[in-house]
Amino acid sequence: MKLWAPAYYKSFACIADKCDHSCCVGWEIDIDSETYGRYKALEGGYAQQITESISVEGGTPHFRLGSGDRCPHLDGRGLCRIIFSFGEEHLCHICREHPRFYNYTDRVEVGLGMSCREAARLILSSPDYDAFEEIGELDIPDSAPDTEGRGERQRIYGILKDGGRDYGARLDAIYKAYGIETGEDGRWLELLGSLEYLDGAHRDMFLRYSAALRPTAMDEYLERALAYFLYRHLTEAEDREECRTRISFCLFLERLLASLLCTEGADTLESVAVPASILSEEIEYSEDNTDTLMYT
Repeated sequence: MKLWAPAYYKSFACIADKCDHSCCVGWEIDIDSETYGRYKALEGGYAQQITESISVEGGTPHFRLGSGDRCPHLDGRGLCRIIFSFGEEHLCHICREHPRFYNYTDRVEVGLGMSCREAARLILSSPDYDAFEEIGELDIPDSAPDTEGRGERQRIYGILKDGGRDYGARLDAIYKAYGIETGEDGRWLELLGSLEYLDGAHRDMFLRYSAALRPTAMDEYLERALAYFLYRHLTEAEDREECRTRISFCLFLERLLASLLCTEGADTLESVAVPASILSEEIEYSEDNTDTLMYT
């Protein structure tokens, strides 16, 4: 099956030890069964350290995190000992794939998640979010699910790319096209307060949300963030009603990011990427949090 990606996708590369927010810190790293079997078969060198670092408590093999919730194979320079010892092909599935995600419709699309700050910087600095390229094939059967999400996504991208109107007018047009209201701040604050957070400080950040908070001169970043949210969350919607639900969720994420830019004083690409990645890791990488905000 053909694999497609945004035009900016091929520009992404992990910056490893130069990263200021390592994905090897703070996350429980599950090990897929194929890689688990490979680890158990390793011999010599660093093999014993790998097998001794794995726990099967709870039924799913995973690495026991060390001090500061660091992956036990992250060295003092911020580099992976498994890669150094056995090569990148010995990483578990989640480590090989992060921060990628996939959309499955009548074609497969791959994207980059903004929880990765390097990915966030790339997404937020790429104006060609509506350009896609075929980058390869996946060895899976062709299928054509009955979905409407990709078509609606392209319709909204057309509105966002309308250079004859300012960003505020384009946003209004999207709200009106789908009959979506911003909703009361109190309701959203109640939902944000009910989420589970990786970092309690992020809860405090989110609870300063207000739909009235809109930064100046940050429209290009908010437009690209909204395009990313739509790419990630709208594409697989099966019908018109689900499209509307997912678009509403994406518009809320855009408002939340706008609010965070104001409360955090973000006014450069580097500073915008920080709250963008926090929003992504706390909401998009939690199925429960996503469902709470999307469907409640």
